[in-house]
Amino acid sequence: MTLVSGTHDAHGAAYRDRGGREVVDHYGKPVRVGKAVRNVAGVIEMGYGVLAVRGSDRVEFVDNAVSNRVPAEDGEGTYALLLDPQGGIETDMYVYNADERLLVFLPPERVESVAADWAENVFIQDVAIDDVSDEFGVFGVHGPKSTEKVASVLGGPGAPEGPLSFVRGSMVDAGVTVIATDAPLGEEGYEIVCAAADAGDVFDTLINRGLNAAPFGYRTWDALATEAGTPLFEYELAGTVPNVLGLRNALDFEKGCYVGQEVVSRVENQGRPSRRLVGLELDGVAEAVDGVAEAVDGVDPNADPQGIDAALPASGAAVFDGDEAIGEVTRAAVGPATDVPVALALVGFDAALGEVAVRVDGEESPATAVDLPFVDGSARSARLPTYPEGRA
Repeated sequence: MTLVSGTHDAHGAAYRDRGGREVVDHYGKPVRVGKAVRNVAGVIEMGYGVLAVRGSDRVEFVDNAVSNRVPAEDGEGTYALLLDPQGGIETDMYVYNADERLLVFLPPERVESVAADWAENVFIQDVAIDDVSDEFGVFGVHGPKSTEKVASVLGGPGAPEGPLSFVRGSMVDAGVTVIATDAPLGEEGYEIVCAAADAGDVFDTLINRGLNAAPFGYRTWDALATEAGTPLFEYELAGTVPNVLGLRNALDFEKGCYVGQEVVSRVENQGRPSRRLVGLELDGVAEAVDGVAEAVDGVDPNADPQGIDAALPASGAAVFDGDEAIGEVTRAAVGPATDVPVALALVGFDAALGEVAVRVDGEESPATAVDLPFVDGSARSARLPTYPEGRA
């Protein structure tokens, strides 16, 4: 359940389930709100699950489990993955060193299984793992004016500068932690962490005090992340070998062994994976999307916003180069920056960019395969796919 449903409702929110947790889907006009994020700043209540890892062996324990180096110093964080023995991604996560504990932010549907798996593997180490998801509110502030926004309401230190570093301060009468993000939406960004009891006041502050910021939901989040070329857990990451997605920011090739490392290292040593993530400009459905959007402008916010979903290719839709199937769509959206339909797709590593076709409603529709990102915002996503041989 969202912590600030009253405020969301006042803005006309419609909700959806995300990994067993209720989050805001949209506020009625997700593309229009996306433009506000691209041009100024927006605020979203994040739907994370949160684990706390305590004990004198906490850093070593988590470091041995994940694909990236866990920071040993307070005030620092990292983006990392848990892999299965075949190298497939079981979950992604952010791990923050918060003094006497590590706080692990991850998809809510993965909290229970990760906590149970880690608890089974503690053995004689001094480690305790707890689900503390209900103790925190987490809000994302994103956009080219997000630094100005945070500075206008943060008491204490200035905003943190290095990606995934954080500072502690206050907003109104609430203590907060402010984390500099790794720009998943292709814009400057921060996450504000507070006690659950203070979530309402903090959210109101982020929207209405200092520099104004527009509230936005996960439908807009997904579209902005698509434009930024950021692979997301529920669409691209789950079950995929990280090399395929070019997630080099999540991998430390010098650290000790972890589950799945052998596969990741073997693919790295081969020089390239079998597939790669590209963008698709959906030329063939642009007119249909425009027509539907015009017809339903002003739609009830609890209806399908702008009624465009049916006009876009579904996840898993085949991508063709001539008569050859070369890959599949992972997700599609209308890009807030450009108002045009775009998609991400996994295709064969050697597939050429340029004219392709995508299957929509059983028919092939023209599209253009392009390098990512679709837009250049105020920052570059750290998850932007990066491949050997100059492929990026």
